[in-house]
Amino acid sequence: MNASVTFTTSLRIQQRIIGALLLRELLTRFGRHNIGFLWLFVEPMLFTAGVLGIWTLYHRSPTPFPLTAFCISGYGTVLLWRNTIGRCGNAVEPNRALMHHRNVRVIDLFLARIILEIAGASISFLLLMTLFTLAGAMAPPDDITKMIVAWVLLAWFSAAMALIVGPLATLSEPFERFWHVFAYLFLPASGAFFAVSMLPLPLQSIAIWIPTVNCTELLREGLFGPGVVAHYNIYYVVALNLSLMIPGLLLTRHIQMTVEGE
Repeated sequence: MNASVTFTTSLRIQQRIIGALLLRELLTRFGRHNIGFLWLFVEPMLFTAGVLGIWTLYHRSPTPFPLTAFCISGYGTVLLWRNTIGRCGNAVEPNRALMHHRNVRVIDLFLARIILEIAGASISFLLLMTLFTLAGAMAPPDDITKMIVAWVLLAWFSAAMALIVGPLATLSEPFERFWHVFAYLFLPASGAFFAVSMLPLPLQSIAIWIPTVNCTELLREGLFGPGVVAHYNIYYVVALNLSLMIPGLLLTRHIQMTVEGE
């Protein structure tokens, strides 16, 4: 009984800490001027709309799929994993002073940014989907459940990677710069701007090993319906995410001991 009460109390304390860190991040990044924290999802919406505008200038879709839906589904996934992972690369240094508070832990800093970026990308994606569907620019989703599963799996992968990249970037400043370069170079292979069915057979077997490709394929199957030949393996993504969580949590624990020792 005592252990249960202690766990519940600790959980409530951590919830309050993460809530306070979320508010601090919002005020630090967006301030109280103009539209304030609304930039959290307005900015990703503008990025996605900009990419869609560039593609539209060519007056044709680079794929057999409808241009608007393909672009929104693709770039929406990019913003989810890139922002979630990237923001954790510099989570510790600006908040190092908070480590003097007994209840604040490094993992709280990471979780606050992870939650914030996932929420921003999710709201942005949902609003764009809703607006363009109501405007008649794209058809309604065929299977929302598949889209939700795909989005959750990708968010989970992003969080697991964030717990790896964040601590490594804290240990080594060059690693953070390397990650930003790698993230841009990874874009063409992330599955955002192509469908696996469009690739030659030898490349298809390689592409499905990329977790973001699996998630994007499942998302588009839910969006476009059974007419799409999607290639994905949910069990592989789940197993990979679980495997990434272990080193992520161990690295976060190591950083916690390092920061406390300074």
